[in-house]
Amino acid sequence: MKLVASVFILALASFCQALENGLMRTPPMGWLAWERFRCNIDCKNDPQNCISEKLFMEMANCLVTDGWKDLGYEYVNIDDCWMAKERDAEGRLVPDPERFPSGIKALADYVHALGLKLGIYGDLGTHTCGGYPGTTLDQIEQDALTFAEWGVDMLKLDGCYSSAEYQAKGYPRMTRALNATGRLIAYSCSWPAYQGGLPPQVNYTLLTNVCNLWRNYDDIQDSWDSVLSIVDWFSKNQDVLQPQAGPGHWNDPDMLIIGNFGLSEEQSRSQMALWTILAAPLFLSTDLRTISQSSQEILQNKLMIKINQDPLGIQGRRILQEKSRIEVFLRPLSNSASALVFFSRRTDMPYRYTTSLAKLNYTQNAIYEVQDVYTGEIISGLKIDDNFKVVINPSGVVMWYIYPIKYLDQPFSFLNQLYKPETKKFHPFPL
Repeated sequence: MKLVASVFILALASFCQALENGLMRTPPMGWLAWERFRCNIDCKNDPQNCISEKLFMEMANCLVTDGWKDLGYEYVNIDDCWMAKERDAEGRLVPDPERFPSGIKALADYVHALGLKLGIYGDLGTHTCGGYPGTTLDQIEQDALTFAEWGVDMLKLDGCYSSAEYQAKGYPRMTRALNATGRLIAYSCSWPAYQGGLPPQVNYTLLTNVCNLWRNYDDIQDSWDSVLSIVDWFSKNQDVLQPQAGPGHWNDPDMLIIGNFGLSEEQSRSQMALWTILAAPLFLSTDLRTISQSSQEILQNKLMIKINQDPLGIQGRRILQEKSRIEVFLRPLSNSASALVFFSRRTDMPYRYTTSLAKLNYTQNAIYEVQDVYTGEIISGLKIDDNFKVVINPSGVVMWYIYPIKYLDQPFSFLNQLYKPETKKFHPFPL
């Protein structure tokens, strides 16, 4: 406990100099290299897939030409293994000269010219997780200034090769250093993931004032088991995690692996729906040059993105676990709307699940309209006590966007005024 207390005191000293950059008022969206391309630096034998300026330029091009940018996917994020193995003579970080011959500034200029933003990776410690130069405490200000001079728009600061005490000093110090550059740089911290993700080791009150988003838990892998482990951890600890999310500060369950090798189409739909319920950042980590049409349709679902980007920024919760291995998740949205996900952990066959809105904690005496997020099907005239049935495929989801179209506890004359056709707030969302 003494260690926890000393770490808290060290970090608290920086609380008054909080991150006030006005960025990421909704969960950030973009593309991130790590899960799909890892630390592949073999450009001689694998030039199409190695970590290089060519890879990031091509992904940036895809974001624009294939409609991703128009939907909000705006960040092109470099992860580990972009650096040279040594700093330069002045102690500055430099990119690998063979894989990034034009330099990071030129890459940032290229990305900016496309209307996108560039993210970069660093590590608070002696080395990055891949063994490249880390950022020690005395190098924080220099590295922040270097990133600003290059035109970087986001920094992910990892935590390999550093202690809890070191991180308590370093992560808030980087906040101050980024602020001091005068450039708006979004800040992603891996700090809580290295401290178990939960109090008392993690002080979320402090964290929300230091970082725009943070990794809480393990790295995602290209497998359904990995997705489930993340969903389980976030659900188990939702009472702690859910209140911390909001405009400008987000829990990050890690990348979307849709379009890679480890998920079926049903499982891909599930990851997208569950990440959206969690108000999670949407960072694609797949090869946009070869992504399948079905994966692209999941990731470019306009209603899904609208829900993810809801301005209230409330993280959803798991509200029900049935003996039938059906789980229900709920996320409140603006204008009295909400999103429901019916998620099947079954592995046998499609399951017909019957329930009502009243059983799902809806109490407003209203008539609701529902839009299925994936099929676009509309259900109108649903009251809270009406039983309904959804058919959920194994490891799949049914996701609803639900909104009131008439309140039944209001005077009739008031209802006539409020719900004239020309003033009705809600209508089916075009898919």
